[in-house]
Amino acid sequence: MADQEAAQDDRPGYEQARAELIEVVRALEAGGTTLEESLALWERGEKLATICQEWLDGARRRLDAAIDAENG
Repeated sequence: MADQEAAQDDRPGYEQARAELIEVVRALEAGGTTLEESLALWERGEKLATICQEWLDGARRRLDAAIDAENG
């Protein structure tokens, strides 16, 4: 459990992850990288996309809880 909490402390915020993901996509679209560099960019992009989705899912849960509390 402590490892998971430590990992989340290092996790970028939504805006930071999204901005970095945009840069990764731009770099991949621009080309000019080696296969190894492209694979590393792709893997980083996948990780950033997961982080963004986790933030959005968390926001959705908070909104749903607030709506339920208001209606309950």
